[in-house]
Amino acid sequence: MLTYKIKLLATMLMTVALTGNAATVFPGAEWDSVAATSAQCKQGQAELDGYVQKQATTALLAIKDGRILYNRGPVEVPGIIESQRKSILSMLYGKYVANGTINLDQTLEAAKIDDVGGLLPTEKQARLRDLLTARSGVFHVAANSGDDLAKAPARGTQTPGSYFLYNNWDFNAAGTALENATQKSVYQLFDEDIAQTLQFQDFKLSAQKKWGDRSKSMHLPYHFLLSTRDMARIGLLALHEGNWNGGQLIPADWMRPTTSVYTPSSDMHPASKAARHVAYGYMWWVLEEPADSPLQGAYMAWGLHGQYLLLIPRLDMVIAHQSRVPVDGKWDVPKVGKNAFIHMAKLLTQNCS
Repeated sequence: MLTYKIKLLATMLMTVALTGNAATVFPGAEWDSVAATSAQCKQGQAELDGYVQKQATTALLAIKDGRILYNRGPVEVPGIIESQRKSILSMLYGKYVANGTINLDQTLEAAKIDDVGGLLPTEKQARLRDLLTARSGVFHVAANSGDDLAKAPARGTQTPGSYFLYNNWDFNAAGTALENATQKSVYQLFDEDIAQTLQFQDFKLSAQKKWGDRSKSMHLPYHFLLSTRDMARIGLLALHEGNWNGGQLIPADWMRPTTSVYTPSSDMHPASKAARHVAYGYMWWVLEEPADSPLQGAYMAWGLHGQYLLLIPRLDMVIAHQSRVPVDGKWDVPKVGKNAFIHMAKLLTQNCS
């Protein structure tokens, strides 16, 4: 009898490890809302209301144990999620690394990844793993802006795997490598492997498209148009290590290391990147917080101008934030910086945990 009880307990612990908090509710066609909140939480939300009104926030959605805790703005309206797309690509890789379709230690040369003007012999020795961790040492110009290439060393001077620099070329080429290996587009994979099972409310496959400057690079960025509430579903999937209501869509053995620190901020280039004190995993940003912080162990997808998806394992909480992306090349518009967003998160986590 004792042996049986021990086995039963082990099974229960394994279930919690795979699916997270046993009280978590995975949404169906709609999200449930938290039934009641404490006076302290309501006060925190009131403070958050006042703070958000002063920011360039378009929509903000906080999910606790799979239920809506805080909801502000048109969370149903799709918007360009900018570099959050990279964390989505990281998730898509998991299944195909696990089944052997992709070998992360394959070199760019072996994977037949090249580009306009050609890659240098040293650059061709970068591995697919180096692309996902922003350590390729390939300082080729990307088809889109929004990176640190202007502060890169001379091409060919850094051994692949040894030098962190946030260059969109790495992430775009990683998209090409996944498409070549699977013979499907990033958008097809996303629809089949994630969106359909998660029952996205606002996602349209036909609305997704790549764009960029092909004269600079043949590897175009895989832009996504997603709503805040659909991003929150992605966050809940990531928070539960790829498990959705008992089904393992992405291997937990992939989610755990890719959302952990691979490059601490102190090892980043340029110095301005290191000064933000946010580490990097495999296309996920990992907060560097003290052990007593509720945000310790939290990680996020982070896009330009205020696109955030923060996952807080200690509290089974997801916070999705969008800010209007400028059009017509007018980039000098109000944006929500990382510090402002983290302050929003702390107003919730300190009062509604």
